[in-house]
Amino acid sequence: MRDEEKDQRVRPSRLRPALGALSGVLAGFTALAVAEPVAAAVRPQSSPVIAVGGASIDATPATVKDWAIRHFGTDDKLVLQLGILAVLTVLALVLGGLAVRFRRCGAAGVLLFGAVGAAAAAGRPDSTGPADTLPSLVGALAGALLLYVLTGRLTTVTRPPGSEPEMVRDHGGAVPPTSEGWDRRGFVLVAASAAAVSAVVGEAGRSLNASRGRDAVASRDKVVLPRPGSPAAPVPTRAALRVPGISPFTTPNSSFYRVDTALVVPKVDATTWRLRVHGQGVRRTATYSFDDLLRRELIERDITLTCVSNEVGGPYVGNARWIGVRLADLLAECGVKPPSRGGPADQLVARSVDGMTIGSPVEDVMDGRDALLALGMNGEPLPLAHGFPVRMVVPGLYGFVSACKWIEDIELTTFDAYDPYWVKHGWARRAPIKTASRIDTPKPFARPNPGTVMVAGVAWAQHRGIDKVEVRVDDGPWQQAHLAAEDTRDTWRQWSFPWQATRGGHTLTVRATDRTGAVQTDRRTRTIPDGAGGWHSVVVTVD
Repeated sequence: MRDEEKDQRVRPSRLRPALGALSGVLAGFTALAVAEPVAAAVRPQSSPVIAVGGASIDATPATVKDWAIRHFGTDDKLVLQLGILAVLTVLALVLGGLAVRFRRCGAAGVLLFGAVGAAAAAGRPDSTGPADTLPSLVGALAGALLLYVLTGRLTTVTRPPGSEPEMVRDHGGAVPPTSEGWDRRGFVLVAASAAAVSAVVGEAGRSLNASRGRDAVASRDKVVLPRPGSPAAPVPTRAALRVPGISPFTTPNSSFYRVDTALVVPKVDATTWRLRVHGQGVRRTATYSFDDLLRRELIERDITLTCVSNEVGGPYVGNARWIGVRLADLLAECGVKPPSRGGPADQLVARSVDGMTIGSPVEDVMDGRDALLALGMNGEPLPLAHGFPVRMVVPGLYGFVSACKWIEDIELTTFDAYDPYWVKHGWARRAPIKTASRIDTPKPFARPNPGTVMVAGVAWAQHRGIDKVEVRVDDGPWQQAHLAAEDTRDTWRQWSFPWQATRGGHTLTVRATDRTGAVQTDRRTRTIPDGAGGWHSVVVTVD
């Protein structure tokens, strides 16, 4: 064949790069869509995006996690998932462009990313075995096949009218030529069909996942919390100040902060849930059902929780009324003794259904404080996002060393023998909550009028109690604020200070003193490794 005839027979189309990129995106979409029903059949956490997202969280340095929580709050997981999808889209575009010239290489690239997803799923702490790899592998196989077929339709050929078709080879195999230059009709038909089928398959998978969650929701709806054997005392009427802008004394469930690593909130059916207690010092391994806990004596307590990721003046602190089983009693029945009484275990490792591990000092859990296996929150069963059916609540300890949500396993061990999740990522083994205070009103950069301006907020030092709160205006002297009545030493206290505001810019600063006499430190520290330190200040301008 003459060179000019070859040039006429294989003539690249200007559309091929763009259509190749489109093919890559369709292949990626198909891979994720096909993975959905497979994940529904295996378990939702084996989905490629969730598995890769979880692995990304585990591999992220503690400082970056802290930055994400600080800037995105409870939306940090949504931002991560959107970021993963954005990266996958870019990679799909690149693989599509590569497949136009090297079909097999493009398809192999899709399979490679499927293998990455499979490895991430198999390596998760909550992995149930090889089945977790199936969603990523099956999805990648479907995506690779689609990319191979679509780019095959993009091989550009021309032939003289009336001539017999010949097989023209590209870098991935033989394809039949067409008189149109490339198989427009075949490409559009395959692309449109794949997009439609993938959308249906993906939606079916999401529906199946949702149906699995409906069992958990139904089991929660059926829960009737018994009257506690030891009810909480009524909150003193003067514990809540009537100051506009101050945080309510009891934080509503809908407003209570949530900080964890779960990309998808675990939905656990209370009827099948079990808690196992085992390890050093346990006479025999014990297993409890949800009904077993409901039949025990329940106690009700007001307890303020604080996240170690809470910056000075931050929002990750809230107060709620919890109802549950006294954890120390349950452990004692299993034969557990604290180290001070000769027990061999000094660490209680709580495991969540999503694989999270949280380590608490056994001594603190059994020293008489109201450490709970909580079943209810503010008069209703635990919300799904806050640990239904059961979570731990321990007054005086930051959540990352005490507040395991969706708990299913308690192991008694030692700090020397095991490092739980957050310790492996650079956080402290032991983390009592630091004395802290916050200005809720006026807000930063507010512009109040001259005269009496009510400065107010909350202060906390769980399990020690707040003894005094002071406010400073600019560089003036510290002045004592009015403290609301105390509910218990495990809850925060509201405070207020009537400031006689004068025109100009001013800095308002607050500090607290706990019942041990310790004054809140002015030394500004990061949240890592054991909680932020420093005084909270706001700048306002009086007009």
